[in-house]
Amino acid sequence: MFDTSRRRVLQAMGIGGATAVAGCANAPTAQDRTEQRERMEQAATPEVDRVAADPTDIPGPIDRDEPAEVDVELVPREVTAEIEGGVTFDYMTYNGQVPGPFIRVRRGDTVNVTFRNPEENTMPHNVDFHACAGPGGGAEATMTAPGETAHLRFKATYPGAYIYHCAVPNMDMHISAGMFGIILVEPEGGMPEVDEEVYLGQHEIYTDKEAGTEGHHKFDMASMADEEPTYVVMNGEAYATTPDRYGAAATVETGQTVRTYFVTGGPNMTSSYHPIGNVWERLYPEGSLTTDPQTHIQTKPVAPGSTAIATMDFPVPGNYKLVDHALSRVVRRGCMSVVTAEGEENPEVFDPEPQ
Repeated sequence: MFDTSRRRVLQAMGIGGATAVAGCANAPTAQDRTEQRERMEQAATPEVDRVAADPTDIPGPIDRDEPAEVDVELVPREVTAEIEGGVTFDYMTYNGQVPGPFIRVRRGDTVNVTFRNPEENTMPHNVDFHACAGPGGGAEATMTAPGETAHLRFKATYPGAYIYHCAVPNMDMHISAGMFGIILVEPEGGMPEVDEEVYLGQHEIYTDKEAGTEGHHKFDMASMADEEPTYVVMNGEAYATTPDRYGAAATVETGQTVRTYFVTGGPNMTSSYHPIGNVWERLYPEGSLTTDPQTHIQTKPVAPGSTAIATMDFPVPGNYKLVDHALSRVVRRGCMSVVTAEGEENPEVFDPEPQ
C-alpha cells in the first residue's frame, strides 16, 4: 500500500491512484502525456557518452544445484546521449544502459529487488517483470517518485528468458525511451554450454525530426501514436554494436558457437530477427526453455514484450550481421548488430573466388 504522502506525490505527477500503476490498468490522459513530455523537455538531464549496453556484459552461467537468494538493484536514470553522431536524445534507462542490465537467476531462486528512483529524475518509474508471478509483475510494488526507493521480493517459479520493462501509465513512452531488459531464469539443469553469449535489445525511438538531422531530438508522442518511428535500433543507438560504432557485439573464432539473448522492447513493432549469411542453429521461441528448440531457422518474429534465445555457428570467417529483416529498419533507421568470426578460410564451405 502507498502511504498518503506517496499517493499525493504520484497523483500530482499525473500518475493517478493505486490502480493506475499496476501495468495497463488506467490509460494516461492527454494531460498526463502533455505533462510528461513537458517535464522531459524542461529537464536538464545529465549527458553521457553512451547508453548502448555492452552485449557481452552478462553474468556467467549458474553452476549451483540449489536455489539461492539473488539481490538485484535497478536504478532508473534519465540521461541525454547520442542516437548517432551529432544527434542527441533524452533516454530513460535502467542503470544507465539500453537494454537494462541482464539479470540471471535459477528456477526456484528468490529475487530481492531494490528499486531506487534518484532525486534528480523528473518522472516516476517502476518495473514489471514477466518472470514474476504476481500482480503487475511487481509494477505497483516498485512504483516510485523521484527520491523514493521501493523493494520487491519474488520467487522465480518458471524458467525462460523474460522481458522486464517500465509499466507506468505512459509505459509506451518510457519503453521507447529505453526502459526494458531481460531476466533469464535458468532451468535446474542449467543452460547448454557455448563459447560466447551476446545480449541484444531492439526498440523504436520516436522523435520530432527526421533520422540523421543533427541537433537535439525531442520525444514525439504523435509519431509514437501513429507507430512511425524515427529510429529502430539495437542496444539503444543506431548501429551501436557494429565495427563502425563501438565495435562488434562479439569477436569469436571459426568453429565456435554464440548464443544470443534477444528482446524486443517495442513498444509497437515486431522484429524479424535474422543472421545474414547464417541461420539460427538452435532457437528457443519466446525464450521458452521448457519446449524443444527449433533448428536451422532463418528468420524469427519476436513480438514486442517477448524474447528469443538463438545460437549460431561460424564455419567461415567474416562479419555476420544480425538484423531485423524488415530491411528499411536496417538501411534507414539503424537496426543492426555484428558478430565477427576470425580464422582461416574454408573454401569447401564458402569460396568467394572460385577458379
